[in-house]
Amino acid sequence: MIMSLAACIAGFFLDFIFGDPVWLYHPVRLIGKGISFGERQLRKLCSRNEKNESGRGLVAAGAVLWVCIAGLSFLIPLGVLVLAQKIHPVLRFVLETFWCYQIIAARCLCKESGKVYDRLKAEDLPGARRAVSMIVGRDTENLSTEGVTKAAVETVAENTSDGVTAPLIYMLIGGAPLGFLYKAVNTMDSMLGYKNDKYLYFGRIPARMDDIFNYIPARVTALFMIAASFLCGLDGKNAWRIYKRDRRKHASPNAAQTEAVCAGALRVRLAGDAVYFGKVYKKEFIGDALRPIQPEDIRRTGRLMYVTAFLLLIVFGAVKYALLILI
Repeated sequence: MIMSLAACIAGFFLDFIFGDPVWLYHPVRLIGKGISFGERQLRKLCSRNEKNESGRGLVAAGAVLWVCIAGLSFLIPLGVLVLAQKIHPVLRFVLETFWCYQIIAARCLCKESGKVYDRLKAEDLPGARRAVSMIVGRDTENLSTEGVTKAAVETVAENTSDGVTAPLIYMLIGGAPLGFLYKAVNTMDSMLGYKNDKYLYFGRIPARMDDIFNYIPARVTALFMIAASFLCGLDGKNAWRIYKRDRRKHASPNAAQTEAVCAGALRVRLAGDAVYFGKVYKKEFIGDALRPIQPEDIRRTGRLMYVTAFLLLIVFGAVKYALLILI
């Protein structure tokens, strides 16, 4: 277990130094292919049975897919690591370190949001819109400079939990296998968790399970982010105030947790109405517009993300090490 903890820490720093190894086929892409394949097969099965064409049948199909993908995403890495351990403990450590490195997405998030910042600083609004479209789900072709900046800041703030600290917490608890289980849950929500005609029923269980898996990590991350606000020279007191007031202002029970902290720390207003697939969705504002949002806030949010992750790694890593020593 200590080797697994060391692999998690090493993987985190590999991501910090090198970023995502884009030259190698990412395991999450395999998970995505498995989700697409399973969805096609289960929808065919439902279409052959008129009874299963109801909402209840599609919900059940989505649940079956979730169990299969989540189970395989955990059991396959676990089996490979057990086999590697039998060959040599060093082989297991190297393999688990590399997997933990792939699971963490901090450097990638900073890199992609940095592209938005660079285009904004160059006063290339069309280029900034294209860059931010790569990291957000909303329509971006009509966004203003302020809208592009807000979208980038919100994405980094929300994904501080989804893409960095939540998988880190799960890996610290159960190593790379539990980290892959979390990524599978998160990927299923990204692919299936839409409230439209196609996925309203089929994606219900994947969406709910993502909410459950992120419930505690999102709140833990928010508290660590408040502490990180002070260390980053941001407004930590306002971060706490806005967090208490606005942390529930989102359709998701988790998304506004870190967004509220970030808005307060930066002293800006985030969220509000957004356009998805040509349709305007009404959303509450998060934070107070104590000052106008600026492109530099994208970088500030990136630094806040990293300090939050470092604090969490230190605290959770120390707690796990102490428990391993005592046990």
